Amino acid sequence: MILKNPSKTQKFNWKPIIKQFEAAVGKDSVIRRKEELLTYECDGLASYRQKPALVILPRTTEQVAAAVQICDQNHLPWVARGAGTGLSGGALPVEDCVLIVTALMKRILDIDLENQRIVVQPGVINNWVTQAVSGAGFYYAPDPSSQIICSIGGNVAENSGGVHCLKYGVTTNHVMGLKLVLPDGSIVDVGGEVPEMPGYDLTGLFVGSEGTLGIATEITLRILKTPESICVLLADFTSVEEAGAAVAGIISNGIIPAGIEMMDNLTINAVEDVVATGCYPRDAGAILLVELDGLEVEVVSNKQRVAAICQQHGARNITSARDAATRLKLWKGRKSAFVAAGHISPNYFVQDGVIPRTKLAEVLKEIAALSEQYGYRIANMFHAGDGNLHPLILYDNAVEGAFAKVEELGGEILKLCVRSGGSISGEHGIGADKNCYMPEMFTETDLETMKWVNQVFNPQGLANPGKLFPTPRTCGEVANAQKLQEFKGAELF
Repeated sequence: MILKNPSKTQKFNWKPIIKQFEAAVGKDSVIRRKEELLTYECDGLASYRQKPALVILPRTTEQVAAAVQICDQNHLPWVARGAGTGLSGGALPVEDCVLIVTALMKRILDIDLENQRIVVQPGVINNWVTQAVSGAGFYYAPDPSSQIICSIGGNVAENSGGVHCLKYGVTTNHVMGLKLVLPDGSIVDVGGEVPEMPGYDLTGLFVGSEGTLGIATEITLRILKTPESICVLLADFTSVEEAGAAVAGIISNGIIPAGIEMMDNLTINAVEDVVATGCYPRDAGAILLVELDGLEVEVVSNKQRVAAICQQHGARNITSARDAATRLKLWKGRKSAFVAAGHISPNYFVQDGVIPRTKLAEVLKEIAALSEQYGYRIANMFHAGDGNLHPLILYDNAVEGAFAKVEELGGEILKLCVRSGGSISGEHGIGADKNCYMPEMFTETDLETMKWVNQVFNPQGLANPGKLFPTPRTCGEVANAQKLQEFKGAELF
């Protein structure tokens, strides 16, 4: 997909603009060479590519504000980018845009253990937060699979989740306050140092807005005390339907694990081929990883209850791990599942739908039917506890027309999620990938209301244009372009 900027009607003179950016952030922080710009032409959704006109690498809030002001004054579209690990095209540049990259804003500004909070810049890597406070017995709960490389700024933009979101919530549940640069370059603070602030929840409004309302330059996060006891159970089943029924059984019995993850047979074998954990039985139809935490007595009791429920739903074997090293080994395979998929297919396309837990078995059957109908293998892995599916559609991009068919299949999976009472995104966001499916979930009035909110903050439409919201032009042209190997006709308003 190539996203165009139709407001550009004539050749733009970049030379004076470049000098303004160099004065604002330093000459070394402005990237303009074509070969260097290629690094930034896509995020984790590599099927969509568009080279930006310039890349800016600020280090402070003031430099971000100065860069945004230059864009605002010259009516230049801009896109914020963190580590570039997003999977929905949220950081995909548009034609002739300025890409504002926060990767160099990687300072931990304050740690307040007494009040269980930490203040970081957006370029701080997710896992660094826990590393910074673990010695004092604390941790940061949201843990996407990419936590060793994804940044907090991107997590805030996409409202990322992770293994532990079942019990502890997603990013929005752990962001207390934000320092923001708005699309006109002004600097504001929202939220604060206490969990709940009076007035409008502007912090909650901004988290998950995918860079369309501004850029977070300082983020105050809530950190948690490390549980007294942690145990991970691995249960293997002959089918994904049995595993799905076990998930529903665990939750319906009033047990809320820290996390429940599921992998199907195709994923299990890919992981064992690459990571070689030695823990996952290759002949299993599916496995569940169930993490329990809390007081020692609570964990011991819930461990027995979960094991019994899994056995009632057909579990063949159940193993458990209490020590940190063994727990890490069990989780290593799940955290490496996306990487392992690259071992069994030249390319894969990941979706991110959500369904009610009780519909897991039913939806998985329909996904299997879609896989057979379209002729593409699908490797399934889930944050099963909260119904967040991550089907990986395996394909070869060298085959003409394959990508268009895979996108169509991915869209059918999203429609299936909505029909089942779920959502088109759990944590990856909408971005450029799923905006055409927003009408499947929201009415025209809903979408118009969202756009009004966007226009309050982003009246010129320069902040990450073309993301989140569908337009007749964009979605109509994308639908037609699905017959091609690449999408070349999509435009933005």
